[in-house]
Amino acid sequence: GIRLLDQAKSKYPTLSKSWADTGFKNAVVEHGARLGIDVEVVNRNPDARGFHVVKRRWVVERSIGWIMMHRRLVRDYETLTASSEAMIRIASIDNLARRITDETTPTWRGTY
Repeated sequence: GIRLLDQAKSKYPTLSKSWADTGFKNAVVEHGARLGIDVEVVNRNPDARGFHVVKRRWVVERSIGWIMMHRRLVRDYETLTASSEAMIRIASIDNLARRITDETTPTWRGTY
């Protein structure tokens, strides 16, 4: 988490807020404060059983679900992380283009 904050702050100097899972404790929050980033730890409701929406985590899970509509990203076929990153960018561009144009792109879902 600390390395990720360093990389994010160097690439996006205006970054001021970040959310972290409960696995990240005080060290990440303190490091974020030194960088000028407010790191908020998002806790799961201990009383709720099964699935429930956790603040801000649903954005990540929804985005991963959208890119999983592209067959090549369902499994980790890529040897290089650069190839994997490129495929995620292509999937994201396709999703954005579909939303802008209201057109559908054939996917592997529903073909079995």
